[in-house]
Amino acid sequence: MRAAPRRRRRVPAALLVPAIAGLAFLVLPLIGLLVRAPWSTMPQRLAEPEVLQALWLSLRTATAATAVCLVFGVPIAWLLARVDFPGRGLVRALVTVPLVLPPVVGGVALLLVFGRGGLIGSWMEDTFGIGLPFTTAGVVVAMAFVAMPFLVVSVEGALRGADERYEEAAATLGAGRWTAFTRVTLPLIAPGVAAGAVLSWARALGEFGATITFAGNFPGRTQTMPIAVYLALETDLEAAIVLSLILLAVSVVVLAGLRDRWTAAP
Repeated sequence: MRAAPRRRRRVPAALLVPAIAGLAFLVLPLIGLLVRAPWSTMPQRLAEPEVLQALWLSLRTATAATAVCLVFGVPIAWLLARVDFPGRGLVRALVTVPLVLPPVVGGVALLLVFGRGGLIGSWMEDTFGIGLPFTTAGVVVAMAFVAMPFLVVSVEGALRGADERYEEAAATLGAGRWTAFTRVTLPLIAPGVAAGAVLSWARALGEFGATITFAGNFPGRTQTMPIAVYLALETDLEAAIVLSLILLAVSVVVLAGLRDRWTAAP
């Protein structure tokens, strides 16, 4: 039997009016950005050395930060999803703290750990001659700090939704834990890993507070696109708009690519 067509529900005005107002509040700033964009000079603006420099640095560091998130985040997610140990809830809370922590506070915390007088930074500099603050590597560290929770949450959810019987079957056939993880578990959770990696990359690309606090603002070395936008607002509004449009386009592409995973709308 064919399902009966869904009846259209009348929307109460008490809900419709604030819904429209809220939608306008979210959409109008984006429209304003598009309206004020210097479309006629966009190609020339995109080809400016400062724009290309900030764009290239952001792409490189965001990609490197995503790689760091994958290397450390996937094992953390597996530990939280598959191992029952005392304090697991506390560990999960600590891992997700950067999601709600003000980025500037995160930058200060990184300085206190990896700075010249920090808990680890002084030892790293004395022993290996490595200093992270105010370097491109410092940008990667700051980005990874704020982006890793997105990967951990996504991969942990995928692991909890994966059927463990496949891994048990692989174990009964003689596969070791590492073989079962790489040959069975990873293919099962690949969509979750990919979604988490894309979200982490997008979050890293848009990071501002922790980056400018921990890595500073040095063109070509630590000046990422969000920092360039902030500085351009004082001297060149059109350049700020162009950089903002690039970040907006990236955000739209990411959300469009993850639509089926992160939204329930048909």
